[in-house]
Amino acid sequence: MSRSDASPDPYWNHNVHYHRLVLDAVPDGCARALDIGCGDGLLVRKLAGRIKEVTGVDRSAEMIRLAREGGAQVPNATFVEADFMTADGVAAGGYDVITAVAVIHHLDFVAAADRMAELLAPGGRLVVVGLASNGTPLDWIISGAGVPAARILARRRGGKSGPPGMPIEDTDMTWREVRRAARDCLQGSRFRRHLLWRYSLVWDKPRS
Repeated sequence: MSRSDASPDPYWNHNVHYHRLVLDAVPDGCARALDIGCGDGLLVRKLAGRIKEVTGVDRSAEMIRLAREGGAQVPNATFVEADFMTADGVAAGGYDVITAVAVIHHLDFVAAADRMAELLAPGGRLVVVGLASNGTPLDWIISGAGVPAARILARRRGGKSGPPGMPIEDTDMTWREVRRAARDCLQGSRFRRHLLWRYSLVWDKPRS
């Protein structure tokens, strides 16, 4: 496969900044991938550069329209307008890797994590980049440290932007609550907090 994920991004924001983290977490030998809440398909197109078959799913008709336009020249990328929580268009136990960037805070965390685990093939990997809210003084200090870094990065990338119409929603789960929920429902998952107000969560589904 070609390394299309190496091409310049058409825009930059805090979610796109962590696409590289997602791509680096994809195990070798993956044949099928699912990107949940794919938006305009930017991450799907990157994943398609290294995975044989990639599906992007999103509830927004407008986002799927943009994704299909942007992915018209990517034959191994498919886009489905659906709610992944209930959709028949995504196959339970059928994906070697599932990615979800800035998605899980739109949903009940435990229910969404359980559904993602159900969709993973045995031995598959879940890679989540999510948002959390500040709940302690230390949280506010860490979040404040991200402000100068975000400004510098945005200036270097021509400003913070994204596709128009992208759904935006705040989260009411704190960093501590997310970490605890992940520990309970995705046992053995690896949680890490990042500078630009995001966390990453990587979980490998047991083979048995």
